Amino acid sequence: MTLALNKEWAVGARIGGGGFGAVFEAESTDGEKAAVKLVPKAPGTEREMLFTDLNGVRNVVPVIDSGEHEDQWALVMPRAEKSLRDHLQDHGRLPLNEAVAVLFDVAEALADLKDREIVHRDLKPENILLLGGRWCLADFGIARYAEATTANRTFKFHGTLAYMAPERWNNQRATSASDIYALGILAYEILEGTPPFTGPYEHDFQDQHLHGTLPPLATAPPLLAALITECLYKAPQARPAAGNVLARLGRIPAAAFSGGLAALAEANQGAVSRQAEEDRRASAHATEADRRRALFEAATSSFAFIADTFLTTLTNAAPNAEVRKGKQGGWTVRINDAQLTLSGPGETAPEIWHAGSTPVPFDVIASATLSLKVPANHHGYDGRSHSLWYADAQTEAEYQWFETAFMDTPFRPVASTTEPFALDPHHESRTAISPILGMHQVAWPFLPLVIGDLDEFIDRWATWLAQAANGRLAHPSHMPERNPQGSWRC
Repeated sequence: MTLALNKEWAVGARIGGGGFGAVFEAESTDGEKAAVKLVPKAPGTEREMLFTDLNGVRNVVPVIDSGEHEDQWALVMPRAEKSLRDHLQDHGRLPLNEAVAVLFDVAEALADLKDREIVHRDLKPENILLLGGRWCLADFGIARYAEATTANRTFKFHGTLAYMAPERWNNQRATSASDIYALGILAYEILEGTPPFTGPYEHDFQDQHLHGTLPPLATAPPLLAALITECLYKAPQARPAAGNVLARLGRIPAAAFSGGLAALAEANQGAVSRQAEEDRRASAHATEADRRRALFEAATSSFAFIADTFLTTLTNAAPNAEVRKGKQGGWTVRINDAQLTLSGPGETAPEIWHAGSTPVPFDVIASATLSLKVPANHHGYDGRSHSLWYADAQTEAEYQWFETAFMDTPFRPVASTTEPFALDPHHESRTAISPILGMHQVAWPFLPLVIGDLDEFIDRWATWLAQAANGRLAHPSHMPERNPQGSWRC
């Protein structure tokens, strides 16, 4: 058979299937070897033709020619060396370095697709091909633009059952978080040699994805195990975004941690696993209360790692400091007359945060306070405090911990002895982040606290603690200290 597209292609033997079509070897009249996918013109299958131009997206198999042939759509692609499924069948589970390299390539593609608001919806080893030394995504047959809602045929229930996210079993719209879930399944499979949920029947897969407990990851180091577990949270809002996954994969150490860092990483994995279990229990009923409960458990898990990392770093530098453990994972470190306190996280009641006529630009699930206190000087200044909020402050439905702080508006007659200062999520802080002029305003930008990248945050507070311990902590020379504008979504 010959295809007359932009080029003329001679079609050879069938080499596989993909999505809703079949794949054949092909060669152009000028000798270019390729693979051609022929998709029957059934209702809805034209959606694959929407994704023939993905220039700028890393690690996707490009479409080098396309068009129509009789009653079929035709897409011509470079001939890949092999699929990841073929590679796994030949080699079994992959060693750590190779597994991380595969996941890194796929995460790069997902990060770029998210920027283009494209959801793949069928991520699996058969659709990941080795091309030019990189593992690339292929087969966009059931992919969709994230906001598309008008297609006559959405293929909502198509896909491979072992990789389908819980929200898809609940008849909810697939998002980039659904692709992250599939990436977590893929990561588990290439490290352990089998997917975590194996059916075998459709109703078994449904129950396992919605309510099943993730089997332990025996081969992954703690940081990678924690990341994979987070990708497989039942609540899609609690899963890390593709960019976060990519950054954390880049920080997976080639050598195992030792000593205190190994113990801390294991403790973090334990906390993530406990949260995953709570998340599993909550997924059976997708109500708003259950959604917030699952997100609060995710907030508590990630807060524990932040708090432990912070305290470990401080006490390594100041082993003689007085340390007192607080509630919910909080603590106090005292050096001379300086006292640094991190409170445990508290759940934010939606009826308080969303109450009133002032609109809220984002959602808040939990909050904590980080405060540094010293004896009041002759001006009455006694330190500073910042708020830590678990919120989707910068990207809708993507929750993480943020650091921020507040100040009195200039016209307020009474100056605060603590500046900047923390506020819980309530009507005063709600007004501060709104266009309405109130008694307080934001004095510090909303800065994300990224697990594995807390150096600037910890070093800054260590500097302030050292100044306080030496009696040199001073009122900020100007307020706000850093321009907060544009650091949260409006």
